[in-house]
Amino acid sequence: MNLFKALFFSILIGISTNNHAQVTFIATSIPANTPEGDNLYIAGDFTAWNPGSPEFMMQKNEEGNWYITLPERPQGTVIKFKFTRGSWTTVEKGSSGEEIPDRSFTFGNGETVNITILQWADGGTGGGSTAAANVQVMDNNFFMPQLNRSRRIWIYLPPGYETTTLQYPVLYMHDGQNLFDVETAFSGEWEVDETLNSLAADGVTVPIVVGIDNGGAYRIAEYTPWPNPQYGGGDGDAYARFIVETLKPYIDQNYRTLPSRENTGIMGSSLGGLISHYTAIKYQEVFSKAGIFSPSYWFSAEVWNFASENEKRENMRLYQLCGTNEGAGVTENMLRMSDSLLSKGFLPSEINNKIVQGGQHNEALWRTNFREAFLWLFVEGSASTGIKSPPTPLIFSPNPAKDSFRIDNLDTSSAGILIISDTAGREVLRKESDLNEAVNIRHLKSGTYIIRLFTKTGIHEGKLVRID
Repeated sequence: MNLFKALFFSILIGISTNNHAQVTFIATSIPANTPEGDNLYIAGDFTAWNPGSPEFMMQKNEEGNWYITLPERPQGTVIKFKFTRGSWTTVEKGSSGEEIPDRSFTFGNGETVNITILQWADGGTGGGSTAAANVQVMDNNFFMPQLNRSRRIWIYLPPGYETTTLQYPVLYMHDGQNLFDVETAFSGEWEVDETLNSLAADGVTVPIVVGIDNGGAYRIAEYTPWPNPQYGGGDGDAYARFIVETLKPYIDQNYRTLPSRENTGIMGSSLGGLISHYTAIKYQEVFSKAGIFSPSYWFSAEVWNFASENEKRENMRLYQLCGTNEGAGVTENMLRMSDSLLSKGFLPSEINNKIVQGGQHNEALWRTNFREAFLWLFVEGSASTGIKSPPTPLIFSPNPAKDSFRIDNLDTSSAGILIISDTAGREVLRKESDLNEAVNIRHLKSGTYIIRLFTKTGIHEGKLVRID
């Protein structure tokens, strides 16, 4: 009896100390249009978000359902994941094809989990590249001497580039695989090519865009000028020098660019926003404009030392963007950076801070704001806008105005984005303008305001006096 008790308690002890768990995911329902020859994969933070890793390809069980058993992990480990057919072009979607949040599972919460996949991003057609014809891979292995590694570089050439002798501004962008092609994008593309092609069709001069792929495992290091105790990093200065010392000279030599700083910009999101800020401020003699989307100013406190040590040396345009649902501190840090820039001599009119209510940290936020950011950086701030017809000065009625005003001299087809700024350049109102409706200004203080209207034909501007 004593021997039995000893064995019993040893078993209990063994169970209590086995704090690891395993899980099997079974896709009990998949879309009817799933191609018969395609395989299914699980992609998550544990696969470095590789959408088609052979190690994480699913198998079929006796019932014909796709399944995969993940290796044991400590109980309480949380993973994020999605299912694909091997690429982000074929990632799972909601029932109407909408984006869905990452799935989540905590090890220890069951050994078998049944999964329903509602729809595929490509509708089951097999996907394919979505890059426009005027997008190409410039080089799959462009050498980066400052980092002793190579990288794929994309290039977008404006419509008409091949048939004209014009020179163009240049915009350098990070995370190149996410800019033009859903087939290579991590979680949806920015649609930079579609947006700029549409603007070009409306007569706007659009830039050459140079997209630099992130380095996968090197992304954190290359996009961060200073290390983080938890995440590492710190190769950002070398990466910035690569753009300035190697990539830009190559682009200027081999393409018809306008190489001056007035025609050169840089743009990125998240850590790409951080490195865009750093590169533009450090190399003000090279860049005159930066799109700083969802910047990761949290990564290192050194960013504030950097901001305080770098005075304004040139006229700049800095477009900062974030959403209210990006996490604690993102909005506060962005506005704090704006204040830091102002304290170093940058003008309010040189900084555009946009906060999107409900905006999340994803491609959807960056994609939907790219057009406006580009226009503010390259068109409103440029002496040569490339608009087909010159902008029309705005005429308001009444002017002076007390409660509201209308724009009298444009037809309703000119509706667009209306921005009201005070004489110090501070934005006080931004709205989608419907010229059939009066603009309410009851909340504004008395004084003089600059009204700008962004339309397909250009940027129209006028002065309005608000009275009590």
